[in-house]
Amino acid sequence: MPQFSLRPDTTKYEPRNALSLALASRLAYEEGGVIEGTVRNDWNFPRFHFFSKRETQGFIAGNDQAVLAAFRGTQPNQLQDWMTDADVAFVEGPAGHGEVHAGFARALGYVWEEVSDKIAEFQGNAQSLWFAGHSLGAALATLAVAKLRLERDKPVYGLYTFGQPRTGDREFARIFDADFKEQSFRFVNNNDIVTRVPLREWGYSHVGRFLYFDVEGNIHDDLHWWYRFLDRVKGRVEDLGKMGPDGIKDHDMRSYIANLEKNQGFRLP
Repeated sequence: MPQFSLRPDTTKYEPRNALSLALASRLAYEEGGVIEGTVRNDWNFPRFHFFSKRETQGFIAGNDQAVLAAFRGTQPNQLQDWMTDADVAFVEGPAGHGEVHAGFARALGYVWEEVSDKIAEFQGNAQSLWFAGHSLGAALATLAVAKLRLERDKPVYGLYTFGQPRTGDREFARIFDADFKEQSFRFVNNNDIVTRVPLREWGYSHVGRFLYFDVEGNIHDDLHWWYRFLDRVKGRVEDLGKMGPDGIKDHDMRSYIANLEKNQGFRLP
């Protein structure tokens, strides 16, 4: 397993931050005691808080240089539960900017006051603030950043997400990207089908800077390349509940971590 090594003093893309926040996203799936031991003893973050309410879990960790919040995701076959008519309906976005997925907004709402209060407590010395998440956790991390940025104008150094579903409509994406795109990095692994729902045809749109791992695990940031790829696989995507083994494998955080290890020399222009 690679080592956690966060560089806390940059808002630019940093390969070791991408890998470290991927490790945090994977760690969020563990039991609270396991997470706490790793964060305190191995990562040298003495301040720790695990939050869990209904289907929303994650952790916040802090030291004298940084505070990070990582949200737990869900398994691909469980994510279909978030695609019901009630959940994919839109609700008003943070500060009234666009609209967002009703189910994701509700899940963040269960823990938002607890999370925001704990972040404020851990940031006593104005440490840099970071967010991460995988799958459902990626959507929740994105909404948390949006609330802090658009409602409170709070500085956030970076958002790194993995296997993220679409979170809001085009207006939400436009406002979010105008404010935070240069510090938001959204990783998509080859045939990870979760990144393709909810559908664009339903009014949903992605946010952040797009970084794609091809079948060989090589990273690309060229959207033209991505659209050519989509054209080649058009019609191959199955219903989420019938995801094949490749889509499941590509959604696994271990696959994202392995690809990030391979691409530690990659730099954005």
